[in-house]
Amino acid sequence: MRWLVSILTLAFGGAAAAQQASPPPDPIQTLVARLDLERYKATIKGLTQFGDRLEGTDRNRAAVDWIEAQLKSYGCPSDRHRYVKEPPKPPAQPSPPQTSATPNPVIASGEMRMGQGGSRLRGVTRPATPNNDPNGQPDAALRALNAQPSVPGDRDQVYCTKVGATRPDEMYIVGAHMDGRGFGQGADDNASGTALVMEVARILSSADVQTERSIRFVLWNSEEGGLLGAAAYVRDRAPLQGQEEPPGSRRYPEPRWVGMIQHDMMLFDHGMPRADGSVSPEQRAEADINIEFQSNANFADQSMRLAFFFRQANEKYAADYPAAVGPHMTNTDSTPFMNLTPSISLREHERGMHVGAGWNPHWHQPTDLFRTYSDADFRLGLNAAQTTLGAIAELAGARVTR
Repeated sequence: MRWLVSILTLAFGGAAAAQQASPPPDPIQTLVARLDLERYKATIKGLTQFGDRLEGTDRNRAAVDWIEAQLKSYGCPSDRHRYVKEPPKPPAQPSPPQTSATPNPVIASGEMRMGQGGSRLRGVTRPATPNNDPNGQPDAALRALNAQPSVPGDRDQVYCTKVGATRPDEMYIVGAHMDGRGFGQGADDNASGTALVMEVARILSSADVQTERSIRFVLWNSEEGGLLGAAAYVRDRAPLQGQEEPPGSRRYPEPRWVGMIQHDMMLFDHGMPRADGSVSPEQRAEADINIEFQSNANFADQSMRLAFFFRQANEKYAADYPAAVGPHMTNTDSTPFMNLTPSISLREHERGMHVGAGWNPHWHQPTDLFRTYSDADFRLGLNAAQTTLGAIAELAGARVTR
């Protein structure tokens, strides 16, 4: 009998020791697992109830109020940054026509197509012209919702902050623009990015989550008017970085920026236009998340490192789609930050090349509607959310406290 007791003691004691020695669950993976496709879709759909959310309209202001209410319901302390959009200036005199026989390499997005012989010059270019005609929207109810034109004046943009427990004076900015255009619903551009940021804010604002560094979630306004909201934030808030208020309180209304991560159009990677200019209705098998930095920015080297860190997070935490890194970040709200802090943007494909070359036929169009996109499209956005949540949670030192 003694030998049986000894064997049982060794067996169960060894199992207990092995159990005690097993590593604890990865807190980042625990957080990423809290993302949910249906909830992400529901947040996008909630934003589309306000139509295209054109800045300077009542529908834009209603969307700002809705976003703020959602952030507060997550337990993320919110605030607003206010700025003014001035009336447009008289148009400048037109430039003289080009006399060179060399084709102009500037495409609709404003980015240079690189060449000669590079892959960025390869393939079919489809016209990418924003829709500015309200009658281009065939849905009468949506046409009525989007009817009010933009007017100059006050603009609000909402942000909320997860305050770091041990390093509250350092802050990552995670952003997306909430305004749209084109007389659709702005589902991809940019409810998809806005919902991504809101979902990451919801998870990291949970009562059982603590971070070492602060994280600010900002939903920019007036991006479609020329990055005006982000530029105004930089102008007004950059000088306040790292100032303790009141002194000795360990409270920093504007912690020092250690990185900026932007999200702009997250759903549609259906590939290059066909020879007739049409685009596949299905998400391509090679779809990926593009992580971009700007190679001529002051913080280009640090931004590149940040971009590759996010790609590594994609490999660890994203379920379906890979990520690629590119050096041509342009035309989004990270641009005003790129010479002040390491800055990157995540998006469905290259902004300067693919959008401008017509890879997304719904860009600034009446067809940018929630019903336009499939679950394969929404899952690309969810995978971008997994990428950002995994990366920012690691960078900010997130942990689950219970």
